[in-house]
Amino acid sequence: MKSARIIEVCRMGIVNYLDALKLQERLIAARKSHKIPDTLLSLQHPPTYTLGKRRTDHNLLVPESDLGKMGAKLYYTQRGGDVTFHGPHQAILYPIISLRDIGLGARKYVEKLELTMIELASLYGVRACPGKSGETGVWVSDRKIGAIGVRISNGITSHGLAFNINPDLNYFKHIVPCGIEDKDVTSLKRETDMVLPTEEAIEDQLISCFVTQFGYTSIIWKDGESLLCGDEGDTR
Repeated sequence: MKSARIIEVCRMGIVNYLDALKLQERLIAARKSHKIPDTLLSLQHPPTYTLGKRRTDHNLLVPESDLGKMGAKLYYTQRGGDVTFHGPHQAILYPIISLRDIGLGARKYVEKLELTMIELASLYGVRACPGKSGETGVWVSDRKIGAIGVRISNGITSHGLAFNINPDLNYFKHIVPCGIEDKDVTSLKRETDMVLPTEEAIEDQLISCFVTQFGYTSIIWKDGESLLCGDEGDTR
């Protein structure tokens, strides 16, 4: 008989990118030392551009000094992938999980993140698929609907995925999204013929898709505010 696989899930609301980054660092340390179980952060960010560890600044098409006028900030990160945008009305998942404990390699992990977003899109009649060779993320035809950028340290994951529910797509005009030229960015709102429920409902559906894809059998809901205040204690 298989043992129960538990994941703690935190609904965070809108969180400043730097605060979320610091929280992930604390959770990674706690997960490495087995103080917490696998943990999933569900959140949104204020308008934010991020660059991966390859530092492909040329894919940011406006001077950094102009970003403030647009109400956006730029951060350099240690995740994989190229430049991307995060903002309101975009569902983000940051998994802090042990790949060794669940027997996954890096490639299979990324594939399951893709399938998480593909499954969500299918709930609204949208046929999404992984990108072609060299195209990360999830696509509807040649339009990108979901981005992936991950970091794996000693088998513990951080960063994750971003799925466009209905963000202001104009922000993407100022970058070469994920370093892929001549491709459009889209959203669930743009692609579906269905009336969308609340964003909170869609975010919970994304969590459910993640839990299913990764084979967790039980969810423990944890207060996001307490995490931001520095409480990473195990609540099991």
